[in-house]
Amino acid sequence: MRNSLLDRFRGAGGTSGSSGAKTFRADFTASLVVFLVAVPLCVGVAVASGVPAELGLITGIVGGLVTGFLPGSSLQVSGPAAGLTVLVYEAVEQYGVAALGVLVLISGLLQLAMGAFGLGRWFRAISVAVVQGMLAGIGLVLIAGQLYALADAKAPTSGLDKIFGIPELIGDVAGSGDALKALAVGVGTIAVLVLWPRFRQGAKVLPAPLAAVALATASTVIFDLPIARVEVKGLLDAIQPPGGSEFQALAEVGVIGTVLAFTLIASAESLFSAAAVDRLHDGARTDYDKELMAQGAGNAVCGVLGALPMTAVIVRSAANVQAGAKTKASRVLHGVWLLIFAVLFPSALGIIPVATLAGVLVYSGWKLIPTKDLVPLWRAHRGEAIILVVTAGAIVITNMFEGVVIGLLMAVAKTAWETSHVHVEVSGREDGAGAGDGAGAGADDKPLHVRVRGHATFLRLPKLLDELEGLPREREVELDLTGLRHVDHACEMALATWAERHNAVVKRDAALEEQVPA
Repeated sequence: MRNSLLDRFRGAGGTSGSSGAKTFRADFTASLVVFLVAVPLCVGVAVASGVPAELGLITGIVGGLVTGFLPGSSLQVSGPAAGLTVLVYEAVEQYGVAALGVLVLISGLLQLAMGAFGLGRWFRAISVAVVQGMLAGIGLVLIAGQLYALADAKAPTSGLDKIFGIPELIGDVAGSGDALKALAVGVGTIAVLVLWPRFRQGAKVLPAPLAAVALATASTVIFDLPIARVEVKGLLDAIQPPGGSEFQALAEVGVIGTVLAFTLIASAESLFSAAAVDRLHDGARTDYDKELMAQGAGNAVCGVLGALPMTAVIVRSAANVQAGAKTKASRVLHGVWLLIFAVLFPSALGIIPVATLAGVLVYSGWKLIPTKDLVPLWRAHRGEAIILVVTAGAIVITNMFEGVVIGLLMAVAKTAWETSHVHVEVSGREDGAGAGDGAGAGADDKPLHVRVRGHATFLRLPKLLDELEGLPREREVELDLTGLRHVDHACEMALATWAERHNAVVKRDAALEEQVPA
């Protein structure tokens, strides 16, 4: 019986006997590490999203017990992610917590459909610059919002208001003793997150996020600091399955846009995370379509429970691999530990300072910004760097969905521009001069043969027309477009119109010259 259970976790690549027991022990140990990493992150993402802390734990539990069992990527771990915090917060502010379940449920069903139709692999075609820009924009808005939580202050709604309100926030904090105490706890949390990994022995025993939260919480309790704590409702009380009135909201255009944003961002983040996790181990590679369906199934369950949306999370996944996990048993067991913790020790959440979780998320937001990659990217691929910066800026200025759409449109336009190479070849000149040189014009009354080659799109049309306008104005042209491998409608119409107008002017001028007496 035990061997059959181990075989289910191991899959086709597993071993048996004593090596199977050794594999299970490695997965058991890894699951504990992932659990310790997941607890503060699940709670922090929930609080930053404006929902009860327990909903973050529910999403983590579903990520382990539902998505963890399904095929796709065997070692990556799913749960609530900082990358969706901004979008979830905006959705909760606009539509309410009760409507969140509907948004997540429909997103999960869309992911299931996309995986079933084999669209998972196509997410790998999304420009990396857009994804990095998306994460950078999320990181910037997340940091800006959590700076307020560091001081137990309420953050403005929009990204720009959060940034422009920072000077006022500094003034308020400087004049409040309680705010300074909360800020000290939050900044101390960030310091522990940065410095803890340098103590290798301690980092092996206790992950940095848990160490930071534990130390900050202990300090708050010992010194009885008057700062805000996490509000606790209880696991069952936090579950809010969507009702019929919430489904009626799907008729609104804004809700549909939010659902599409959930689906696109959660899918892209999960599949890019899967690609990153595959580079960390030598085991089976990810089946992207099956992984997309696994994420969809998890999000559908989260939607039914009214919980947060789920993605694969690179922090937990990397911790899982580095802790020595061998099979999917580790991520399933981490879900079991989260469930036990949420059921037996819910009151433990109530002593955690909000400023501590804000510190964790400020650190997480900073990690989302590709600070080390930006300068090399600018030197090697300037266009990609511009797309990254514009996407991030658009998310800060507008919102998540519009910012990502702007980034995708820029990536498509850049690709179209780079592939639109057009060459103009002119024959029939006695002097052999190139386009734009009128020397020798009029030496031959035969039409010039103009052949256009390459890819003609509207992006290259101004340059192409400038080159054609440089041809001798007293010679007719024969325009040959057979050398074009692609020509869009705008370009085709513009070229035909130019040739017709050019030849008409040449004939008119010739007729006028014949009418003038010698």
